[in-house]
Amino acid sequence: MWVIVVCAVLVLAGLAAALRWGDLRFQPPAPQDEAGPTEPPPMGQVARRYLWYLNVAVASGVGAGILAAGAGGRLVMRLLAVTAGSAAQGRITEAEEVVGRITVDGTIGFILFIGVFAGLSTGLLYLLVRRWLPDGRAGGLVYGALLLVLAGTRLDPLRSANPDFDLVGPGWLSVAAFTALAVFHGVLVAALAGRISRGVPLLGSRPRAIVAYAPLLLLLLLPPASLLLAAVGLTAVLVSRIPAVVAAWRDPRMVISGRIALVALAVVALPGFASAVVDILGRP
Repeated sequence: MWVIVVCAVLVLAGLAAALRWGDLRFQPPAPQDEAGPTEPPPMGQVARRYLWYLNVAVASGVGAGILAAGAGGRLVMRLLAVTAGSAAQGRITEAEEVVGRITVDGTIGFILFIGVFAGLSTGLLYLLVRRWLPDGRAGGLVYGALLLVLAGTRLDPLRSANPDFDLVGPGWLSVAAFTALAVFHGVLVAALAGRISRGVPLLGSRPRAIVAYAPLLLLLLLPPASLLLAAVGLTAVLVSRIPAVVAAWRDPRMVISGRIALVALAVVALPGFASAVVDILGRP
């Protein structure tokens, strides 16, 4: 029982963070050296800003992964197991877990796995598309909806091919609970990113400017991801030397183009999302 209590406390902490910081506008670091609209910024500044964005993405994504998708996902699975009825109790899920049995090891493993892997990916994605989202709480809501429509039925948690929906339910409760969880996760990522962006300085020689980048140590647990992100950072530094690319990125029309692209992706993904939801709703 105390495992569920701990998960509930973590979710409440996430809700408090989302309510308190949800309206905070993301605040990028101020450039130390002003450059013209087409003048490439200094390479060192580009590298430090890349590490700053990466650090904010890791901290906000993993934080939301633990508080929302991790602890919240565990609570949702417990709710669905309770409402599934006696026939489902003791059955084995797709993840080789026993319906109705909540273990400490399984819960810790689930929260850490979701927090690190799913959280990291959603944090990175948010920093990538943040520029094209509305400001404040609306941006988090839109981001959560995008996560749900683009990935919710293709990866998890509303993947219709998941046989667990034949064990636990009912279908309408599964859809409602996981939809709320996905939107909550998106809102929390945005809220944490807005708050963390105001407290993390650019990497420097001062102790505070070094300790603030401790979240990047989590990437040591994922060597392939670390190498990929390092390659992306090197590419960003090199591309920043091209004036045409710098001018295009700073062009206000890029915001409009990005928003159009996000809407187009959502429209393309919507039929598949709706089909998966209808399939889950039709299960007992």
